[in-house]
Amino acid sequence: MRRVPMPETSDRIWTIPNGLSFARILGVPVFLWLILVPHADVWALALLTLAGITDWLDGAIARATGQTSRLGMLLDPLADRMYIAATLVGLALRDIIPWWLVALLALRELMLLALVPVLRRRGLVSLPVTITGKAATFCLMWGFPFLLLGTVGGAVGTTAMAVGWAFALWGTGLYWWAGIGYVVTAVRLSRAGQSSAPAH
Repeated sequence: MRRVPMPETSDRIWTIPNGLSFARILGVPVFLWLILVPHADVWALALLTLAGITDWLDGAIARATGQTSRLGMLLDPLADRMYIAATLVGLALRDIIPWWLVALLALRELMLLALVPVLRRRGLVSLPVTITGKAATFCLMWGFPFLLLGTVGGAVGTTAMAVGWAFALWGTGLYWWAGIGYVVTAVRLSRAGQSSAPAH
């Protein structure tokens, strides 16, 4: 499975990409409030769209300016997961998506959570992001806004709902495919560590 090339990283905290990731994380409870309390779907949609844009923007800035950091490598996927989880729960509580989709994506996260002990034994906190994982996140981050837009009804709503489900289903499939790839990588790392361990 092809992986995104890993640039040199630093221990810097105060960078523009990290600031964008922090801002995205702070927007998660705002999104949930917008979609669940006042049902301000237009504002919630705008916030989701902005989150998707900044998701691409922080990575582009980090690569272009050499501001790639270890903190950023943790914050970026964390922000993605928080938005995906918040959107799933919000849309499910509004009966826009079924709960089986929430369960399917939650099971994938639990599968990856089980890899943490394996990674820690190898001195790692995460695995390199793959192209498949990036594509999955892109599909989900853009599929959910279309599903939310589908609530407006009429021709626009019908089209948006169809596009949203196409993105969501493709994203779910890619999300699991990427997750399986991470498991395979973790197993290989574990076996490599065992084979290199001294005999007792």
